[in-house]
Amino acid sequence: MYICKVNYLKRMKRFFLIASLSVVSLVAKSQLLKDVWNKNKDSLEKLGKNAVNTVLTGTSTPKLTNDEVIKGLKEALSVGTNNSSGVASKLDGFYKNQRIFIPWPPEAQAMKDRLIKMGMSKKVADFEMSLNRAAEEAALKAAPVFIDAITNMSVQDGFAILKGSDTAATSYLRKTTYAPLETKFTPIVKEAIAKVKVTSYWTPLVTAYNKLPGVKKQNPDLDKYVTNKAINGLMLLISDEETKIRKDPMARVTDLLKKVFGS
Repeated sequence: MYICKVNYLKRMKRFFLIASLSVVSLVAKSQLLKDVWNKNKDSLEKLGKNAVNTVLTGTSTPKLTNDEVIKGLKEALSVGTNNSSGVASKLDGFYKNQRIFIPWPPEAQAMKDRLIKMGMSKKVADFEMSLNRAAEEAALKAAPVFIDAITNMSVQDGFAILKGSDTAATSYLRKTTYAPLETKFTPIVKEAIAKVKVTSYWTPLVTAYNKLPGVKKQNPDLDKYVTNKAINGLMLLISDEETKIRKDPMARVTDLLKKVFGS
């Protein structure tokens, strides 16, 4: 009985010794990693997250391919488009958002000023509201058009965009697809303008103004004006969504977004 008790005590001492050494080893390793980081912080930061993991822990995150990055960028833009069109298409999505509000056409500013002096402020305001209602209506059908442009967008160096500014992907989308996007989106805007009856607000105003002596006749292309303003407004909202995905892990709603933007 005595011998068994002695052997048990020896085993327990050995166990606690091993456990203590493990704890000491972990603490020492942690301190060593901290020392390595503090001494080489500037150099390690330049190497990037993946390289830092390799240097400090001996492991690395899976390498991204250019194709994966391109798919991730397009997915981010598609997610951003769906979110943005959802926000913009709501009542007052354009009208009460000062960042994307569509004002009176600048080319007809003199007309607006004159009409206000004539006591037509309410009709001027109603017309401006109709422009924004048309954009909100068009935003309901914007997502498929934008996503088609995103899908067909040609990207060569995905890493350059990934490592660019917080809105680099949206800027690239604007630069490379704006013209065809405008062509495909214009009929949708025209339909929206007709639906909310923008011309019923515009016609009395332009008729009254053009009857005044000595004024320059006004007839701005409202279809083109609203189309461009609507596209630019949606692009702005998409850029906001891109920034969220880059900065907020919670905004990365798919595995691909987590892999590309979390690396």
